Amino acid sequence: MSVRACLPYADRRLHHPAAPVAAITETVRMIWDDMIETMEAMPGVGLAAPQIGILLRLVVVDASERRGQAVRMANPEVLHASVQLRSHDEASPNLPGVSARVERPRAVTVRFLNAAGEVEERDFVGLWATSAQHQIDHLDGKLYVDHLTPLRRKMLVAKSAKLARG
Repeated sequence: MSVRACLPYADRRLHHPAAPVAAITETVRMIWDDMIETMEAMPGVGLAAPQIGILLRLVVVDASERRGQAVRMANPEVLHASVQLRSHDEASPNLPGVSARVERPRAVTVRFLNAAGEVEERDFVGLWATSAQHQIDHLDGKLYVDHLTPLRRKMLVAKSAKLARG
């Protein structure tokens, strides 16, 4: 296992949809392990494979208080979303130093291939739901700033770039 570098916002790979995963292989399991280690090193509550330059539909989410509860998902898709929204400050290692408040459904039902290669449906609520949706956005080539107005997005991207330059 190793901590992987996260791509900068300008990297075109972050802005294109990721490819589906055909099967859960040892390679997929090793990528998930690296993703979990990278997520814990940030620290964060989720990570999508495109964030570290792997254009596959792989996600890990761990919004537990004591950690070590990561859910590994391949090809996740939201089946149902609550009408009740939840507002949360979101950030990304691909856009360091900035964050923004984003409203998303408070609860979602997600279908995915689990670590055993079986189709699973799971309900996520609160921060778990926010993180799952945030990661699925990455798989579709979107970042949380794409939920903001164009002006707000431009300001955050510029601020992050300025902070990166030091």
